[in-house]
Amino acid sequence: MSSSLRRRRSAAWLLPAAATILALALGLHGPIAQWASYHAFADARAWFGLPNAENVLSNLPFAFVGGWGLWAVARLPDAPGARRAWSCFGAAVLCTAFGSALYHWAPGNGALVFDRLPIAWACAALTCALLAERVDARWATPAALATAFLIGTAAVAWWWLGERRGAGDLRAYLLVQFLPMLLVPVAIGLKLPARDTGCLQDRDWWIVLGLYALAKLMELADRPVLDALGFISGHTLKHLLAAVAALWLLRAATRSVRRRLRAQLR
Repeated sequence: MSSSLRRRRSAAWLLPAAATILALALGLHGPIAQWASYHAFADARAWFGLPNAENVLSNLPFAFVGGWGLWAVARLPDAPGARRAWSCFGAAVLCTAFGSALYHWAPGNGALVFDRLPIAWACAALTCALLAERVDARWATPAALATAFLIGTAAVAWWWLGERRGAGDLRAYLLVQFLPMLLVPVAIGLKLPARDTGCLQDRDWWIVLGLYALAKLMELADRPVLDALGFISGHTLKHLLAAVAALWLLRAATRSVRRRLRAQLR
């Protein structure tokens, strides 16, 4: 048995085991409520009548990245594998621009649904893309992607319905959001090889993980960042860093497919 096949067989149980451990940890933790001051962002400055201007306008890069990603993936030569998953990821990033801008225009739980839904879809598509590239191309089939998107939607709905009863629980949403961030280092640690249809390199995944971690840090340091810099808040920087991470993923995905197709033509 080749080492590549052994690693893929190990992944068949190690990756689900990692996902199960995360789900169990969240389950044992008990309900995770949204903190009371969640909607109180540090920067509420208006520009020319636009409320919360920087947090609203900093979603424009998501629109550019998502639109460009859809265009770039559509222009790729016909290739199996994760192409469909990357298209779904680009569409979710584009939806994030509108959902997040709507939420930051008038922060509240009702608008937050439209912010969290496309984020859940982006994470679902990212999980499918990773698994399609490193484990089995069937993770990028329409059935697999539709199932992942339904799970992401259900996770947001679970929080929203609980919130309306005064008992909101973020555990399902956090599972969907953090699952790809857990599976990426596990897949890299298993040294799962790139499939023959184009695959992000380990370096690309590590860069994106770093950008994501920095974005979450900026989110937590919303007020201190604004106090220190004066002109921009941590939450605004979170949007910009997340958009850069999405751009890096989509550029790397399209670049790797073209590189492998060129190699096959030589």
